[in-house]
Amino acid sequence: MIEKTNVMRILDQKKNSYVSYQYPHEKDVCVEGSEVARRLNQDPKKVYKTLVTQGTSKRYYVFMVPVLTELDLKKAAKAVKEKTVEMIPMKQLFELTGYIRGGCSPIGLKKPYPITIYYEALLEEKIIFSAGKIGFQVEVNPQDLKLIFPVSFEDICK
Repeated sequence: MIEKTNVMRILDQKKNSYVSYQYPHEKDVCVEGSEVARRLNQDPKKVYKTLVTQGTSKRYYVFMVPVLTELDLKKAAKAVKEKTVEMIPMKQLFELTGYIRGGCSPIGLKKPYPITIYYEALLEEKIIFSAGKIGFQVEVNPQDLKLIFPVSFEDICK
């Protein structure tokens, strides 16, 4: 039986269907997204990473993009109506989200931040992303994420 993370418990609570995955890893060692896709034997276009930024206004924003793509900071800023956004320093990640690098999920954040997902996620029946802990992933219909938190789908990749 697979260990349940808080993300999985939230999905259960919201009665949202998902598939959970585990992959081998060293304790608390971040695994690159492309390697996660390989270990799960999944198409990297379906495996998403969760990135946290801060805008000119000092507000924080969460973006989800496929693991092999790069967040376009100009497009991201435009999507959230900011002049600019920048990646937060890694040392702030846990303090802001409750998650560590390699285990950050858009579900179960310490505070509700605006979440934007790369619009091509809507072309996929399911996307895979961190279940809130290194070594754990969940597969969810991207449309179903709207039932959990406010989300927008935008062109935010380079």
